[in-house]
Amino acid sequence: MSKVLIVGGGAAGMLASIFSARNGHEVHVYEKNEKLGKKLYITGKGRCNLTNACDMDALFASVRTNSRFLYSAFYGFTNQDAMAFFEEEGLKIKTERGGRVFPLSDRSADVLDTLRRSMRRAGVEVHLNTEVKDIIVEAGEARGLILSDKTRIEGDAVIVATGGLSYPVTGSTGDGYRFAKEAGHKVTDCIPSLTPFNIREQFVKDLQGLSLKNVELRICNGKKEVFREFGEMMFTHFGITGPLVLTASSYVGTLAAKQELKAVLDLKPALSEEQLDQRILREFDANHNKSFKNVIGSLFPAKLTPVMIGLSGIDQDKKVHDISREERQGFVKLTKSLPMTVTGLRDYKEAIITKGGVAVKEINPSTMESKFVKGLYFIGEVLDLDAVTGGFNLQIAWSTAYAAGNAV
Repeated sequence: MSKVLIVGGGAAGMLASIFSARNGHEVHVYEKNEKLGKKLYITGKGRCNLTNACDMDALFASVRTNSRFLYSAFYGFTNQDAMAFFEEEGLKIKTERGGRVFPLSDRSADVLDTLRRSMRRAGVEVHLNTEVKDIIVEAGEARGLILSDKTRIEGDAVIVATGGLSYPVTGSTGDGYRFAKEAGHKVTDCIPSLTPFNIREQFVKDLQGLSLKNVELRICNGKKEVFREFGEMMFTHFGITGPLVLTASSYVGTLAAKQELKAVLDLKPALSEEQLDQRILREFDANHNKSFKNVIGSLFPAKLTPVMIGLSGIDQDKKVHDISREERQGFVKLTKSLPMTVTGLRDYKEAIITKGGVAVKEINPSTMESKFVKGLYFIGEVLDLDAVTGGFNLQIAWSTAYAAGNAV
């Protein structure tokens, strides 16, 4: 029986501890917070989207960075395996739109309770309020840990599950990257991902709190389109957020961190420009003596109408029968392609995950063991792996944790 030391008691660290302990090892988890799973607790708006029930092709397609590295890990512990694990441990789950899997109770606390209970049953020892300062590496092997109070802990294997840099209030402060560098590993450039966008235009402030469903968002770098998708988004005091925007950030984040991009919003993607023009013409014909502001209200939510009028340059009190064909067609174009300027990403405080991390070329994809240091493993968000929203990032955590937990 060997002694396994796990640094970090988040999603990956907890699951790795369970499988390590079930394999007969003495397992210790060191967590610098006062409780386990702080970030897991707030994921999915406190509901915890714990995986996605899609097929394997869709699972791989949802990983944005280094998906091929995950081949062995994903097949070793699939999304179906993750669902089965939680159900066997007593958690009732449900699948929602887009394959998103949640606890039936909609309470992330129930996911945490399930993991903590499994850890207790397996005999895992948890050390809370305990910060790890260094990993002891001697003669190319991981031999233990040094805590912040200089206590030296001997061990046979060390699993680093420290997370990334997102949501620093949960304790994600990039410690794992330092441990990796000190062990000789390359850490790729890190940026916030699955994060809202800052927008330059002032009108977004007037739309703060407005949610839009069934819109299409395009992101362009100059004339080149770099992202296009359909879905749901929301305006905020600083810019735009919501599922559509978070997904866009995982595709264009690296670009948006360096330069301004153009965002174009189609408010009526179900209609072509011609169809929308015909619809507006019908509204104008039916209300030809009314003013512009009183006719186009039927097209948009109340909060959006004055903004669209302002951007159109058409006098709000102009009678619709006096509006020229050019003005009307200009308004159609505005509705189909509302332009905004993306000036950058929100910071790690608002990012769901970190893009970048420990270079996966230097990690064994079957075991998550360092190729440089024997007995040193890296799992979860600390690795250079990231996916779109929908439970995929937690699946990366579960699969890499299972691989390491069974390999030690």
